[in-house]
Parts: sequence; C-alpha cells; structure tokens
Amino acid sequence: MSNLAVGIVGLPNVGKSTLFNAITKAGAEAANYPFCTIEPNVGVVPVPDSRLPVLHELYKSKKTTPATVSFVDIAGLVKGASQGEGLGNKFLEHIRQVDAVAHVVRCFQDGNITHVAGSIDPLRDIEIIETELCLADLEIVERRLQKLLKVAKSGSKEAKAEEAVLAQIKAALDEAHPARSVTLSPEELSLIKEMNLLTLKPTLYIANVAEEEVATAETENQFVRQVKDYAAKERAQTVVIAAKVEAEIAELDEAEAKEFLQEMGLTESGLDKLIKAAFDLLGLMTFLTAGADECRAWTIAKGTTAPKAAGKIHTDFERGFIRAEIVGYDDLIAAGSVAAAREKGQVRLEGKDYIMQDGDVVNFRFNV
Repeated sequence: MSNLAVGIVGLPNVGKSTLFNAITKAGAEAANYPFCTIEPNVGVVPVPDSRLPVLHELYKSKKTTPATVSFVDIAGLVKGASQGEGLGNKFLEHIRQVDAVAHVVRCFQDGNITHVAGSIDPLRDIEIIETELCLADLEIVERRLQKLLKVAKSGSKEAKAEEAVLAQIKAALDEAHPARSVTLSPEELSLIKEMNLLTLKPTLYIANVAEEEVATAETENQFVRQVKDYAAKERAQTVVIAAKVEAEIAELDEAEAKEFLQEMGLTESGLDKLIKAAFDLLGLMTFLTAGADECRAWTIAKGTTAPKAAGKIHTDFERGFIRAEIVGYDDLIAAGSVAAAREKGQVRLEGKDYIMQDGDVVNFRFNV
C-alpha cells in the first residue's frame, strides 16, 4: 500500500464525521442521527512537512508532492454491531485493511447532540467499541480455528503453530481483551498477518472536546484524563482535539488558519497532531527526493535500508540498486545547494546496508 491508512471508529454522535469532514473536506454527511454514513468515506490528506516548500524554492521544482495519509470513516458502531445491530458487521470489514485505528471518544457535554447511551462516559463508550471489535475478531478466529483443526490433524507443523497462536488470541478475545494484549513474537505475528484482526491493529484514542475547552482540555477536562489513563495502560497515545475547531480550520487558507490557531492558544491543528501520532504509533518516517521536475516526500518504516527505500519509488530502483547519494536536509539547506554541500564533504555515497534517516535527501543510482 502506497500510503498510510487510518480507520476512524467510534459510537454515533461522538464527532467522528465532523472530524472526518474537517480532515478531508470530503463532505461526509454529519447529521445528528446514527447511521448516516453508510458507505465508508475515504479521504486522502497530505502529511504536513515544512521541508517541502523550502526544497521546492531551492530546486525551483515544477511540482511538489507530499506524503499522504488515507482516513477511512465508517458509520458509528453501536452495541451489537458485530451481530449486525445498526448497520453492523459490514462496516467492520471496511477497516480490516487499514494500518491503524483511531478511536474517537466524546469528551464534551452538549444538550443539542444526543448521546446513544444517554450520558457522557468515555470509558463505557470505549468498552462498547472494544467489545464489538473483539467479537468481530472472535468470529473470524473461531472460523479459522475450525479449518485449522482438520489441517493440523494431518501433521502440518505450520498449521499447529498457527493454531497455538490463535488459541491464545481466542482466550483473550473471550474475555473482551484485544488481540494486541497477547504478547507474540514476530514469527507468531507473521502466521496470522493475513487475517487482519481489528484488535491487533495499533490504536490511538482521539478525545473530542468542546471548542472552548481545546486549549486547556489536556489538564482540566476530567473525561480527557480518563481516556489518557485508559490509553496509557494500553501503551497507546491520546490526541486531544475539538472536531468543531478542525471544521473551522478546514474552511480557512494557510495564513488565516495559523492566526486562528494562535487566537485559540494552539501551536498546531488537531489534524497535524493526529498525523504525527499515527506516524509515531507505526514507527514511520519520511525521506525526500528533490529536483527540477519534482520535490517529493516518501513514507517508510524506521529501520528501512536504502534499497528498500528505493523500491518505494520504483521496483526497478530496488532491483538495480547501486548506491544512494545522500545529504541531510539541514546540511543541504545550510549549504544552499548540493554542489556546496558536496564541497563541504556532506554528500555521502551509501551502499545496500545503509539505514535511512528521517529527512535524508536522496538521489538513487541504479542500473537495470
């Protein structure tokens, strides 16, 4: 998959679609009733990167292409969704393909917006969603285990190994604990990778607060504290945003948005915080390519080697990889050009074992 995909889940009326509209300006319906988002909405958003415009100026590039994140919004889930309540299980399938899950939790009071459970209680809300995701996974795990029983009897070592892993996961899911609460080795994880279990996906929590509380909510909103404590136990991150503020920012141009954020007492938008948290959660970073035709940011996992990074651009680059000509972004900007950086000895030729660093500006040499 070329870009990072994040699935947005939550109960109805927690601000999911408002946030999604703001994120993508995609205009998903945000009516005050459950189940108004039937088809999953997918919005593709550029990853904010202040280095790209600087490179664009330096190289006078014809175009600039940022890295992107896809957000997949599905209808609000309700209790019993895994059994088909509301619009049910169909939605859960839409997010099986994502890399991470962002769980929106309502942390604001508003008499005009009904809450499906009649009151604001973030921990109860999180548990409802977690339980539904666990039940949806349990169904898949049980089906797979039935198939494996037959294969394992024939003496297949791999089937036995997979069966052992799934038995541990089933035990956790039976107790409504997510699959990610089970400690598994990389080898064990690879056995069940194809199943795309929802509760195995890295998860971050989005505490959606009232507009007037957004600057102080981190410390002063009791609901946010509850979400953060819950997330900390899971070693997960919490991002505090006000979906309404994000909706307002989405209508502004860059300069106006900056001014608006300052007035609100914020240093960055909730969307920027969310993308950073998702990158962090998944251990991702960005390298850059620059030239007269295009300046571009590419998303890779931390620890990626130069040939694998080259393969992100084109498979031929990886296959015929010779060397990577690399200069650090800061060195390049300080020097003013690649030629000047080269004179200072800051342009390096790296081989197949080189581990890419965030902000590397790269020219790959290859021969196919």
